[in-house]
Amino acid sequence: MATLLKTPRVLWQSLPNELRGLIRALRPRQWSKNAFIFAAILFDRQLTELHAFLRVLVGFVLLCFTASAIYLINDIVDIERDKLHPKKKFRAIPSGQLPIRWAVIVAVFLPIVAIGGALTYSLPLALVLVGYLALHITYSFYLKNIVIIDVFAIAAGFVLRVLAGVVVITVTNFSPWLYVCAGALSLFLAVGKRRQELILLAGNAVDVRTTYKEYNMALLDDMLRMVTTSCVLSYTFYTFEAKTLFAPNVMLLTVPFVVYGIFRYLYLIHVKGEGGAPDELLFKDRVLLLDIFLWVLTVIVLIYIR
Repeated sequence: MATLLKTPRVLWQSLPNELRGLIRALRPRQWSKNAFIFAAILFDRQLTELHAFLRVLVGFVLLCFTASAIYLINDIVDIERDKLHPKKKFRAIPSGQLPIRWAVIVAVFLPIVAIGGALTYSLPLALVLVGYLALHITYSFYLKNIVIIDVFAIAAGFVLRVLAGVVVITVTNFSPWLYVCAGALSLFLAVGKRRQELILLAGNAVDVRTTYKEYNMALLDDMLRMVTTSCVLSYTFYTFEAKTLFAPNVMLLTVPFVVYGIFRYLYLIHVKGEGGAPDELLFKDRVLLLDIFLWVLTVIVLIYIR
């Protein structure tokens, strides 16, 4: 058993250093954010339809390609600032593990593959990917330097992820409230990340990100309170519209999981000092992961099982 566990690590170390750097720079862990594309098929009661599932799965892969291109572009643009960050300086590009020339080539190649692939079966998806790419390129070069607009741009990216899942299938029971839920949740995560980075970076915050001269703890705490309330309310409003195979409004049973997940995240932020990297925190905190699993399981039972 010990040998089997060591095998992936041995295989990883056997890869060329530049290739390992490229894989790291693509940030496969952050592909978990693209799971928002499955919101439409899940809540529209089409998860068990193979054709619809395969269409969304292909969309997920193409969205991951596009997102990884954005990560490369962002790291290239921020290379000098990332070298000043206590954690980001170890990323593949600022650390020198991945040559910038390689990063540029892959950053150009991936969107061509993604958008070209989308055009073969869904023009609306291709348009969403173009919009997603344009939004995040603009963010990398400009929007992330504008206070408050920076977190709204991140939220817009999550809404586009949900929209990508809507346009590749024909939906009949999808509620617009889910767009609001996705936007509110992404604002919650983005503001929480800004707050924790401001604490972590302290006096070097402005050198790493210029917008930190416009933020302070009082503002970020007020924003966090507002989006926390918005997350709970928007999801609660959605549950009143959600159609299940049980009695009306039974989706309200899933609200406690959402509230607990948000409270758990706040606990990790304020008590444990976590939250600087939400995607890493998701895999690191088993309690939060279990809560999400139970929420998904409950949703599936209520929507799909009689």
